[in-house]
This record gives sequence, structure tokens and C-alpha cells, in this order.
Amino acid sequence: MTGLPTMVMVHGAWQGAWSFDAWRPSLSAKGWTTLALDLPGNGWPPHGDQPASLKAYADTVIEHLSRHDEPIVLVAHSGGGIVATEVAERVPHRLRAVVYLAGMMLPSGMSFRELIEQVRSTGSFGPRVRAAHASSAGTADALAPDSLAGIGPLLEWNADRSASRVPPQAALDIFLHDCPPEAAQRAAGLLRWQPESGRAICAHWTAARAGSVPRVYVECTRDRSVGLPLQTAMQTLTPGAHRISLDCGHVPQLAMPEQLTEQVHQALGTLLAS
Repeated sequence: MTGLPTMVMVHGAWQGAWSFDAWRPSLSAKGWTTLALDLPGNGWPPHGDQPASLKAYADTVIEHLSRHDEPIVLVAHSGGGIVATEVAERVPHRLRAVVYLAGMMLPSGMSFRELIEQVRSTGSFGPRVRAAHASSAGTADALAPDSLAGIGPLLEWNADRSASRVPPQAALDIFLHDCPPEAAQRAAGLLRWQPESGRAICAHWTAARAGSVPRVYVECTRDRSVGLPLQTAMQTLTPGAHRISLDCGHVPQLAMPEQLTEQVHQALGTLLAS
């Protein structure tokens, strides 16, 4: 590809712009210009102590988009996917594509918690979710509660439960289990308190706006946070994304940055050429 658009990168809960550090050099080698953002309220300057909300998050991203004349590829990890969908709904004309990295690519009006409840209740898409998980994970018990709980039961909360944090060992076990040990330790130590006002969010979007932006979904088959049954359900409920499947955990940009670069670069080359 020539004349590549800029990638703007949106982190997930408890994280910051640093969460893309290991990935950006290999993207640069392919010709991509990248900009990783820190969202409000997540402990990192310049907006680390400001209120966190979906609106504040989307406003921050859109303000950065306004600094570029050309359309952007928006890359979102984990819970940052909800932010990306909100941005796509508000300014679809500014985006060439959205890339969800093990991201929350949810139907309009649905929260991640509601998705978990629907998958647990074996709704209409349950059998397909079970089959997909059993095929890749080698287990018939795809919808066991432990496979869906993710980091939730391991979180530590402040007194009024307005914010949570991830204990380092829980981060290593759930998020970073397949990452290089030294890099995993660093990442676990950088996680910050996450306001619940910026985590318990959902985007309301339309097919004519957010739905018109091309999408790539990076599926992580050994993800212990957003488990594969949940990723499969999201792809079933919001069809149309180009799927990349990687044999890794929740943080592909740290676990296998080179492979992720090759796959994303190729997928975007196809989408942007069409």
C-alpha cells in the first residue's frame, strides 16, 4: 500500500497509550504512522484525573482526529472497541476503517455485561458460539461460567465501587499469560485504577453511520479476558467485519506484534483498496 492513513490507537480499561508501545515499531516498518492516545480518567496525563465517560472518551479521540486532514484508521483494544464504535457513529466520514483487537464490537445498545448474560443463557446464537469455541479450544464445555468470567471476579474495588484495579498477578494470569515475561511484568505494573463510569458503557449506533465504516476484527483464540465464545458471539451479532484469527491471548500487540502487523497490514490493504 502507498499513502497509508494514520492509525489512531485507543486503549482498553486500566491501560494507557503505553499498551501499544511494543507494536508500533513493526507498524512503522510497514509505513504506518501511529498515534496512541491516553483516555480521560485513566491516570495518565494530560487528562488522567478528569471524569471518565463514553462521551469524554469519544470527544478525546475526535479532537485528535481533527488534527489530521486525511481519513484515519482507528485501532481499538478490548473495551476501547466501544469507544471506537461511538466515534464511528459520530464521525464516520473521518474513518477509513476500524480495527478491533480482541475488542468489544457490540450491537447497538448492548453492554459487555449484557453480552455475557446472553451467551450464558444460550440464546439463539449459543450453539454456534459453542461449536466455534470447542473447535478452537478443544473443549466441549465452551460455555462454562469460568470461560466467560474473565478478569471480573479478580478485580479490586475502592470503597464505593466507583473504580476498580487489576492486581498484578491477575493481570499476568488473565491478560498477559502468553506475553514475554519481562514485558508482561512491565505491563502488569503499569495498569491503573479504572473509573466504572468509563467501563460500564455501551454505544448506540446505526447502520447508516458506524455501520458504514469498514471493520477488521482480530480474534484471539486463547483470550482469557474476552473469551472466544464472547468474541464469536459479537461477530455473529454484528456481522460484516473482516476476521483475523490469532493463536494468542488478550494482548496480541504484545504477545505477537510482528504477526499482528502482517495480518492487519494485509487486511487493511484489501479493505482500503476496495
